[in-house]
Amino acid sequence: MGSSGTTGSAREKLKDPYLGKVIAGRYRLESRLGEGGMGVVYRARHVLIERTVALKLIRPDLREETHLRAWMLREARAANRVDHAHIVDIHDVGETEEGELYLVMEYLVGRSLASEIAKGPMPIARAVDILEQMVAALSRAHDLGVIHRDLKSDNIMLTVRGGRQDFVKILDFGLAAITRDPRLAPQGAVFGTPEYMSPEQARGEDATASSDLYALGVLFYEMCTGRLPFRSSDRDTLLEMQRTAPPPPPRALRPDLPELAERILLKLLEKKPENRFRDGHHLKEELKALQRSLPSTAWEAASSDAPAAPPPPPPAPTSPGVVEWSLQASNFIRAVSRAYPNGRAPDTIQEAANRIWDLAHKASRLEGELASHSRKLEAIELRGRGLRAEIGRKVEELAGEESRARREAAAHEERAKALGRQRLEAERLLDSLRAEVQAAGSKADASLFERLGAARARAETLGEVQRDVDRLAQERHKYADGLQQQIGDLRTQLSRYSEALEADLQAGRDRIEKRVQEALAYEREFQDSARLLLDHLRGRPECREVLEGVDVGERSDRPVSNNL
Repeated sequence: MGSSGTTGSAREKLKDPYLGKVIAGRYRLESRLGEGGMGVVYRARHVLIERTVALKLIRPDLREETHLRAWMLREARAANRVDHAHIVDIHDVGETEEGELYLVMEYLVGRSLASEIAKGPMPIARAVDILEQMVAALSRAHDLGVIHRDLKSDNIMLTVRGGRQDFVKILDFGLAAITRDPRLAPQGAVFGTPEYMSPEQARGEDATASSDLYALGVLFYEMCTGRLPFRSSDRDTLLEMQRTAPPPPPRALRPDLPELAERILLKLLEKKPENRFRDGHHLKEELKALQRSLPSTAWEAASSDAPAAPPPPPPAPTSPGVVEWSLQASNFIRAVSRAYPNGRAPDTIQEAANRIWDLAHKASRLEGELASHSRKLEAIELRGRGLRAEIGRKVEELAGEESRARREAAAHEERAKALGRQRLEAERLLDSLRAEVQAAGSKADASLFERLGAARARAETLGEVQRDVDRLAQERHKYADGLQQQIGDLRTQLSRYSEALEADLQAGRDRIEKRVQEALAYEREFQDSARLLLDHLRGRPECREVLEGVDVGERSDRPVSNNL
């Protein structure tokens, strides 16, 4: 009844037999968007609520790779746990009856950061604005123990949100892993894109939050200069450059780059993780200072240079609903009555007419059930998203405070070390003066004793100040430890809640999928009965009026109703 709703040409369908298929009874694949390292991405439409989504199916040749399948599941759980405006939303994840693993994400309309960088260096203010959004998202992810591992310009999308240009969305947490849980990663494996890979990843070590900061440095370098800091056609050479070679000075390529921007850039690209920014919160503070130092005209230039808003997503395809089922069933009943006014229709025709009427009633009832299930599922998703966001904000606030406390403690420790060195010098001078006094004996003059007293007082004062600074460092560490404990408690709470929420969501999805399969079966039966009746009655003049415009179409694997 009606068209199949499948988008794309017949040629596209031959190239990709998945087009038009309904995944998990809910997501109809409409067009192929692209292919990544782990899966093929399609534009799809939720047949219940007409939501356009991006759906990733794991590559067929990787279905037997257990660790990759586990990673894909972890991708959704990790990204959902973060729940940040600048990270792509994950709506659903699961496995079909055929063993196909799928991941359902928000459908984004925009352009990749890679395509914008290809146009040449960006205005500084625009590059800083884009970087600041990425840092905000990754800080939240790192606070919750999630590392991206493979940041690159291809998986940063620039969209338009609320009239704002360059609204950042980070994609593909496909290699994300919950920290302290290395079970999914083969030991010694090297993951990532060589051009953006941190030195430690290039050595085969596990990625850390600092590794993501290094990748941000590469992206910032690209945005500011229009080129990568390290380039080579040979992978091994490129990895060696990441491990050992210093980046070309950014201001040599971009003379108008502010000194503070260059310092931030080079600090992000430090070879040793401990020499980079302590965390994303530290980097955010530096970026805010950089933004304040930029002239306001730079922001206006960045805004005016930004591309126009991208086109809206494709319109929803129209398809008849169960109301039309009832109308067509009524027309067929009328047609049979006109063709056989004596009520002696052939058994097969009468059975088909009765069946089509019964199916219309069943479909109507089922539509109501599915709408109710769908509303409940959406309510669970909204409640979960709200709580995850609330916990995420609390964690982010505490983590930012912990970051400052740790940096203050480190500054106190550095000052204490400097005071310790000064104290040791003062004590050596004191020992030297004592030796002089002892050697001079009764001949020691007053000035020598004055110098001795001054040296003793300086050594004692430096010792007291050093102890005070050490105490301040310990207090800041203790305060940070308390914050870390609160963060750990919140993360545990979030983990428990996320697991319970996922169980509720999966139960709801299973109920919907089961009922949608019933709807698909109803549609097939309806079409078969309608086709039988139409073939039998279409040649009868008395039936022409009531059957005018009836088109049973081709049998499809999707529900006829947009709500079924």
